[in-house]
Amino acid sequence: MQRAALLEAARTLLSEGGTEALTFPALAERTGLARSSVYEYFRSRAAVVEELCAVDFPVWAAEVEAAMERADGPEAKIAAYVRRQLALVGDRRHRAVVAISAGELDSGAREKIRAAHGGLIAMVVEALAALGHEQPRLSAVLLQGVVDAAVRRIELGAAEDPERITEAAVAMALRGVRG
Repeated sequence: MQRAALLEAARTLLSEGGTEALTFPALAERTGLARSSVYEYFRSRAAVVEELCAVDFPVWAAEVEAAMERADGPEAKIAAYVRRQLALVGDRRHRAVVAISAGELDSGAREKIRAAHGGLIAMVVEALAALGHEQPRLSAVLLQGVVDAAVRRIELGAAEDPERITEAAVAMALRGVRG
């Protein structure tokens, strides 16, 4: 129960102020726990982020997968893959996934997160293979690079409207996968 409250507080802090806002004193204040109690649940900020990713990433990935399943044909699946990820940028769960780039994560945590991210990329490999790509896994990794760049652009509060960024990313992805 308190672990769930700590994770919810972490989501809120990340959503409101990014990784800098995620501190143990702030977690304690948000949950009404003593700061020492927070350490009973998590050994570090990296551990909080790692658990958030373990909890939230599968939910996020399931939403991307469901959007792809509703799409008809490989190009529509690729468009859904890009659109759904970019639609989730404003979601508080996404902040945890973005926070994985925090420099304080240990190599074990980074590897777990990379593996989870690999599962997301694997979702689009079949659609790329259906389009005749000789190296669909490589194409999927590059496609994810387009998504990641669009995510960063939206996260930075770019001059362009997020919808315009999304449509540009979808168009670029579709042109790229058509070869």
